[in-house]
Amino acid sequence: MNKRIAFVGAGAIGGYIGGNLTALGHDVTLIDAWPAHVEAMRTAGLRLYGMTEPENRTVRVNAMHITDMQSLAKQRPIDIAFIAMKSYDTVWATRLIRQYLAPGGFVVSSQNCINEERIAGVVGWGRTVGCVVGGGVGVELFEPGHVRRTMTKNPNVVSFHVGEPHGRITRRVGELATMLNDIDTAHATDNLWGERWTKLCVNGMRNGVSAATGLGGNARDSHDAIRRVCIRLGGEAVRVGQALGFTLGKVGALDPEKLALAAENDHRALGEIEELMLAGTNAAARSDLQRPSMAQDMAKGRRTEIEFMNGFVAEKGAEVGVPAPTHAMLTEAVKRVERGEIAADPANVLVNR
Repeated sequence: MNKRIAFVGAGAIGGYIGGNLTALGHDVTLIDAWPAHVEAMRTAGLRLYGMTEPENRTVRVNAMHITDMQSLAKQRPIDIAFIAMKSYDTVWATRLIRQYLAPGGFVVSSQNCINEERIAGVVGWGRTVGCVVGGGVGVELFEPGHVRRTMTKNPNVVSFHVGEPHGRITRRVGELATMLNDIDTAHATDNLWGERWTKLCVNGMRNGVSAATGLGGNARDSHDAIRRVCIRLGGEAVRVGQALGFTLGKVGALDPEKLALAAENDHRALGEIEELMLAGTNAAARSDLQRPSMAQDMAKGRRTEIEFMNGFVAEKGAEVGVPAPTHAMLTEAVKRVERGEIAADPANVLVNR
């Protein structure tokens, strides 16, 4: 019997993964709190768009509003529950799905930021698995029932890193990685925490900057002064991660040590890092439509995850004695834009820089 899969959160990532798993024949239920989105999926299906024509399709999905979840009590229990909500919604979303899990069911964080500890606080570490969505996936829910991928698939870039918190590769993470590999390149990792922090470095130098400035990915990395701010953010995050004892991989296309050196004004490293970042603005790899999730949230008037991203890096840096002042600055700038005190503008991250 196929495993029953549920996504609590069917936005950009939840809709993208869940919609594609449905198209592949898996038993998937998409659960979301946005009534218009749920209704659109129910009536017309989930429309998926990509950078190539074969990725554009409509998938008939089993969509459920969060207020209808009590009906799960009369159905077959959930074997795999993905949490694809914002970090600040992790705990209540996990509590909501916990009661519908099968005896051997488990919960997977497919979120930005580091939320496994929050999930484990609800269901226990034995039922907690991490799925780090890598830099090869950029997606956006741009209107109800419509999810758009804004980055070209690259088989040389791992899009999903699936791992256990204890670091051993188990049968369930192997099976989950195989399942996700049918969507995009996936692997089972014995370095979940290192992969998580590596992704935090990527998000930390991109998401908040776009949210505070209003710039998309290409415009952000093409702007000389803004790009230098991004490099400082990346380098600070690398040094904090190293101090925490994590084994870091490439930060997107960037070597972590060279990124840290570039942030510390090593001119040779800075030149190499800037060249790679500028190469990444090539529209063949990244659409001009590409906006990090936090910039999407800002544009929609939603709460951002800045405290769980750059704020978290600054907090952990303070704990281990590695200052991350650029992360602290960006956290405050994004919060001010979020509160409506200032408008999104490149000047927000260039003050006193």
